Amino acid sequence: MKKIKIRHIYYVITHKYITTNNAVIGIALMIAAGFVWGSMGVMQRNYNLQKELDDKSRQLIVAQLDTDNAKLEQRYYNTNEYKELAVRERLGLGTPGESVIILPPNTRAAKEADKNLTSATTVKQAPISNFGQWMNFLFGRNSKSISG
Repeated sequence: MKKIKIRHIYYVITHKYITTNNAVIGIALMIAAGFVWGSMGVMQRNYNLQKELDDKSRQLIVAQLDTDNAKLEQRYYNTNEYKELAVRERLGLGTPGESVIILPPNTRAAKEADKNLTSATTVKQAPISNFGQWMNFLFGRNSKSISG
């Protein structure tokens, strides 16, 4: 009895499922899967190469900007304006007709007035809770202060 069932199952499988059409479709699916897998590999490789190319181009732009900046700085150092400023700073010289006024150091009262002035201008806000920050974010209350 078991032999008959096994033979019957074997017959059904070989004649119903393992046909030429199914074999061709299976081979076609394997070829298509291989093509997709290869395409995905090539796309990943191209993406990585494009990333490297973008990084190198950014580095080139930064190097060109650094070079241009160095050239401009070199031109500035060769100007008479820079030379005059350097002489004034290092040697303390001035132009004809110019006089230097040396002021005494600030008194204690002036220093305290400066401290009071700076402390009066700083405004302290009460910290907003996390929930309050979320409510401000969700209902757009922060956008008014940003755009204003």
